[in-house]
Amino acid sequence: MTRTLSAPNTTSRAPRPVGTVLVTGAASGLGRAVARAVAAAGGRPLLLDRVPVEPDPELGDAPSVVADLADLRGSEAAIDRLLADVGGLDAVVTAAGTDRCGPMADVPASEWEQVISVNLLGTAAVIRAALPALTASHGRIVTVASTLGLRALSDASAYCASKFGVVGMTRALAAELAGRVGVTLLVPGGMDTAFFDGRPAQYKPGPDAKLNDPAEVADAVLYALTRPEGSEVRELVVCASTEPSWP
Repeated sequence: MTRTLSAPNTTSRAPRPVGTVLVTGAASGLGRAVARAVAAAGGRPLLLDRVPVEPDPELGDAPSVVADLADLRGSEAAIDRLLADVGGLDAVVTAAGTDRCGPMADVPASEWEQVISVNLLGTAAVIRAALPALTASHGRIVTVASTLGLRALSDASAYCASKFGVVGMTRALAAELAGRVGVTLLVPGGMDTAFFDGRPAQYKPGPDAKLNDPAEVADAVLYALTRPEGSEVRELVVCASTEPSWP
């Protein structure tokens, strides 16, 4: 008996338009790089940070709002107002984050808890506020964890706790929202940003450290945001080739 094999379907689907993207931590670092990547791809970034976002020709007149993610209800209200003004939302990228290094016994409780509030509870607050609009648009969420959300280090208990939490929350959200809102977990290694400024020398990258360019990480975020309908990037690890915390 002769069987006829059908040719594979080689028709590629068009990438999803970037659309309107809320970016937290947009004043600097990865957040600023993601906002610029969104704008360069023809999308509309909405900027949120705890400090005003300085004018940037690459961002044009992108709408912005000042909100401290440690103020959970205040952040949700600020996002509600912003979305009411702009109308509609296609994606959220939660790039805001903070850290407080040191042995747990030496870090004041308020500072330890601030890390959890911003990195984990603040991320949840942003997603909660954005979910109605994202559900309506079948939008996408990209949460920003860390390689230290998968591997623990000494003197980083607050940061590891917050980022391990982001990993677990994001994986649960991917199951919860499957088919309705796309969810991507981004796991970046160390990046060349101001994140390490102000730390004691022992907690700063060494002079020979190879840190990733945040623009390279932003490219990966843009890739996740623009996968065709029905296709998702569920998890991404992006780091320098010599990243010491991965694997």
